[in-house]
This record gives sequence, C-alpha cells and structure tokens, in this order.
Amino acid sequence: NATLTRFFALHFLLPFIIMALVLIHLLFLHQTGSSNPMGSKSNMDKAPFNPYFSLKDLVGFFIMMSLLAILSLENPNMLGDPDNFIPANPLVTP
Repeated sequence: NATLTRFFALHFLLPFIIMALVLIHLLFLHQTGSSNPMGSKSNMDKAPFNPYFSLKDLVGFFIMMSLLAILSLENPNMLGDPDNFIPANPLVTP
C-alpha cells in the first residue's frame, strides 16, 4: 500500500517538476542565448528573448491546446480505447 501511494505521488508530482525545469530552462538558458555554446561575445544583431520568443512559445502552446480541445470536444470517441465499445457481459466477471 505504501509503494502504491509513493508511486501515485511520484506520478502526480513529476509533471510539475518537469514544468518547473522547463521554465527554469526558458528563463535562464535563453536569457544569455543558447546558440553560443562557447560563450564568446559577438557583434551580431540579436533579438531579445522575452517579447519575441516567449510570445512565439505561448502562441504555439495555445494553438496545440486549442487543437486538442477541438479534437476532444468534437469527436471524443476518436481518442478513446476501442475496447470501451464492447458491450459488457453480465454473466462474466473479471
């Protein structure tokens, strides 16, 4: 019972931990620029991350969430398991 509780807690907390790591990645790594692995300074024109790329990431996120919402609301059976449509036999127990 304790193992199942810990396993559930791990699977509940893991998405939040991953989301926090992604946010840390977006805030710190892209703040200095991730296309320069050697860290050398260059005089190239750079676009700031915050207004441009964060907006692009948010637009992509909302487009994907909208597509998922449209798919799940318009045709919910498409995302379901085919075994759910088999009628239950009341004479057979699992």
